[in-house]
Amino acid sequence: MSEMDKKNPDVDENEDEYEKVCYICRRPESRCGKLISLPGNMDVCADCMQRSFDSINNVNMDDLIKNTNIPGISFLNLGDLNREIPQSQKIKKKKKEDKEKLPELTLKDIPAPHKIKERLDEYVIGQEHAKKVISVGVYNHYKRILGEKDEVEIEKSNMLMIGPTGSGKTYLVKTLAKLLNVPLAIADATSLTEAGYIGDDIESVVSKLLAEADNDVDRAEQGIIFIDEIDKLARKKNATTRDVNGESVQQGLLKLLEGSVVEVPVGSSSKNAMVPMVPVNTQNILFICGGAFPDLEDVIKSRLSRTTSMGFLADLKDKFDNEDLLEQVTSEDLREFGLIPEFIGRLPIVFTLSKMTKEMLVAVLKEPRNAILKQYKKLLAMDEVELIFEDSALEAIAEKALEKKTGARALRAILEEFMLDIMYEIPKDSDIGRVTITREYIEKKGGPQIEMRGC
Repeated sequence: MSEMDKKNPDVDENEDEYEKVCYICRRPESRCGKLISLPGNMDVCADCMQRSFDSINNVNMDDLIKNTNIPGISFLNLGDLNREIPQSQKIKKKKKEDKEKLPELTLKDIPAPHKIKERLDEYVIGQEHAKKVISVGVYNHYKRILGEKDEVEIEKSNMLMIGPTGSGKTYLVKTLAKLLNVPLAIADATSLTEAGYIGDDIESVVSKLLAEADNDVDRAEQGIIFIDEIDKLARKKNATTRDVNGESVQQGLLKLLEGSVVEVPVGSSSKNAMVPMVPVNTQNILFICGGAFPDLEDVIKSRLSRTTSMGFLADLKDKFDNEDLLEQVTSEDLREFGLIPEFIGRLPIVFTLSKMTKEMLVAVLKEPRNAILKQYKKLLAMDEVELIFEDSALEAIAEKALEKKTGARALRAILEEFMLDIMYEIPKDSDIGRVTITREYIEKKGGPQIEMRGC
């Protein structure tokens, strides 16, 4: 602290523990970037300052001089604001997390493919082929960027993940990023639009990754970007309007997938003149795209039954109904679905996730490290109550989930419905020692079995 600050009683000795807050939007300096100091001890972020400039530029200055009572515009006397800053103007800084102290990622830190798959098995049930493909793909990707550079240059292998809803696409990528301890950004392709239209710019996916890496460009350039709902970018057929969030976004993503240097804002989600920009090279960023592709099976079925539709050699209409057609997907099918050839070519690794079966759903309920049943058992254990699920009850839950056709996502919704009354009633009676969930209770033909303590 300087000599002038020591003489000034307004200076807090613990100033370093607090950070400024924008006077308008109330965001702290750690979230919106460096604040701009204005007369009257006001601090404003770059976003709010830019919006203020835009509002002033849209006002007719002649009307402003003649008539100051313009609707929607009010004037502030900065002299009235020259007072002590309210206590809420500053907030205590969050303690810096250990992410900033992480050592530089080396090739020794990346587990072998079989080790990666073993860890994925603890969280994701089934999908053996998908876990094997993604383990090898990620391992080779980090060998490419962390290994020694020589005359042989290894190309980047981005991935396209195809699977029905609730099959574990997003969960697989989240678990993978947690295992490797690298920054992960999850973006929704439905919010992306062509530059100049309302929506997120294509570069916003890189901006999210930079934020996840705490604005560390070096860490961000070794991260993973997962673009979900990629099937919603399919080229619109028979469209009479400009396709601003379909084929145009595919074309805009080409440079990111291939590898290029893009300017992204720091501490903000939008570009403007007041926000600093940093260059980020996407050459070493692994892109994983995922989507359900709901009508892709019809495209594959049409290709497989293209031989003949009449006569003795004709294929029956229900010939492929019991097969998992997504496993037979080809680049031709993806192009017919609506993905442009250049986009498909930049996603060389294509793999599929199978539909959830009854047996897989039962395993999802009880086997993963953070299985739903384990969560409920832990909640009731805090009330000193033992929770037991009969095997027949688990099968009934899986059967109801299959009817909803939303994969593993339906399991929690079903359990929430049946556990609501139990979670509400049990804390009323401290003598309850055990609750057993039966198939009759799941089928609404009876109630759960409740045992009292000492019985």
